[in-house]
This record gives sequence, structure tokens and C-alpha cells, in this order.
Amino acid sequence: MSVVTLRLPDDQHRRLKEVAKARGVSLNRLLEQMTVQALTEHDVELRFRHLAATGSAARGLELLDKLDAAEA
Repeated sequence: MSVVTLRLPDDQHRRLKEVAKARGVSLNRLLEQMTVQALTEHDVELRFRHLAATGSAARGLELLDKLDAAEA
């Protein structure tokens, strides 16, 4: 496990401690949860961009038409 030193303005540090307390977790756990969320969002975006770049526009439009038809 790695140790990271993070410099934050006092106000941000105070607010993060308040959020952690409200969620019933330590500040360390809150920051760990936030990094997991940020990494997951990044991975999803990369996957979406890869699929968009390698996919078929015609097939995508077909699927959208199917969705429209199902909603109607």
C-alpha cells in the first residue's frame, strides 16, 4: 500500500472531514472511495471512447431506432 501526502486548503480539509463524519467513515476511507469512483469513471469513459471509435455508426442508428420503436 502506498502513502500519499495531499496538500489541501484548510477549508477543503474541514469540509471533507465533515463529509466523512456524516457518512460514518474515516477521512482516509472517504478519499479512498472518491479515488475509486474517479478511476471507475475514467475507465468507463475510455471504454466508451474505444467502442465509439471501433463501432459501426449504422448499427448504432439501428439500435436507436429499435429503442424509439419500443417506446412508441
